[in-house]
Amino acid sequence: MEKSQLTVSRMTVMRHPSREMMGEAVARDVAAKIRELQETQAAVSVAFASAPSQNEFLDFLREEKGIRWERLMCFHLDEYIGLPAEAPQSFSRYLQDKLFGLRQPRQFHAIDGMNDPAAECARYARLLADYPLDIACIGIGENGHIAFNDPHVADFRDPHPIKIVKLDETSRRQQVNDGCFAALDEVPEEALTLTIPTILSASSIFCTVPGERKSGAVRDALYGPVDVKCPASVLRKAKDCRLYLDADSASLL
Repeated sequence: MEKSQLTVSRMTVMRHPSREMMGEAVARDVAAKIRELQETQAAVSVAFASAPSQNEFLDFLREEKGIRWERLMCFHLDEYIGLPAEAPQSFSRYLQDKLFGLRQPRQFHAIDGMNDPAAECARYARLLADYPLDIACIGIGENGHIAFNDPHVADFRDPHPIKIVKLDETSRRQQVNDGCFAALDEVPEEALTLTIPTILSASSIFCTVPGERKSGAVRDALYGPVDVKCPASVLRKAKDCRLYLDADSASLL
């Protein structure tokens, strides 16, 4: 498989032969967008996904030249309720280990899974209002979710910037498949997640989706109905969304 590109609705879809080539391409494009925005903005607001699917992208992003990290306001997409920030499975811990412990932004606003969930939603909503997203770096789950907007809680017109959700079994089982937890009963049942309108509010969305287990969700996101049954399908209506695939995740296209 050679690198190829196609357009589906308003989305640009790029297929790469390997995860490494995919990750390098995402990092290059995200860095270019950050540099472009930093020419005219004092601060650039970026949200990051936290999952093994993002490993290659973040590894390459750390090495990109010309990013003014001290001018980045950073957020993340979701966090488990009741999981301490120092836990190995914590999404904020993942980003600290993979990125912010090595490249220090102006601020990383971590979602606090140990805070009262309603209070944490209010706190994080205020931060998002103060620093509206310029860039969202996201993935797609095996059930088609974006962030933790699983099909049963996804709302394309959600009035809340961030909300409390109960995770479905497919979403929790993916955490076991990814090696984050040893067994399903270890995976928390609730989380805080940025909502779909918050993600779509970003001026540019970069969606990184490797792996054969995601191939069905990718196919549905691109060619199925735009419906909450596959939340990622709404990305076809985003202002500017680029989807990056490897050979495995693109295998059903």
